[in-house]
Amino acid sequence: MKIEKKTYRSGPFQDFFAEGTQVGNILYLSGQVGIDRDGNTPTSIVDQTKVAYTNMQDILSQFGADMGNIVDEIFFVTGMNELFGNIEDVYGAREAAYGGTPEVCQTVVQVVALVQQELKIEIKCIAHL
Repeated sequence: MKIEKKTYRSGPFQDFFAEGTQVGNILYLSGQVGIDRDGNTPTSIVDQTKVAYTNMQDILSQFGADMGNIVDEIFFVTGMNELFGNIEDVYGAREAAYGGTPEVCQTVVQVVALVQQELKIEIKCIAHL
């Protein structure tokens, strides 16, 4: 059975995968990292978190959605100690992106590496439209 998909592609990896794929009223976002649209990557996990959320907001808007549509998110981090050493600022950036305390499920996983060596966090989420 074939399903209908609506996709949005942009950025340096657009030939490899969609940044967002909608199936019915569910939107799946590819993991977003701290690389801005100009290709810049801040060095701190806090600033990378802010950029990742900005990227998420841009993708959500392509589907007429916003951060309030997110129901589940996963943080992939390269250093759990670094995350927890900056937890107030990282989660402060998260709350700022959501406009308050997020009403979402969340999982945090430590990984050996992300797609580029300087990256410290990747955020993947699912939204309900």
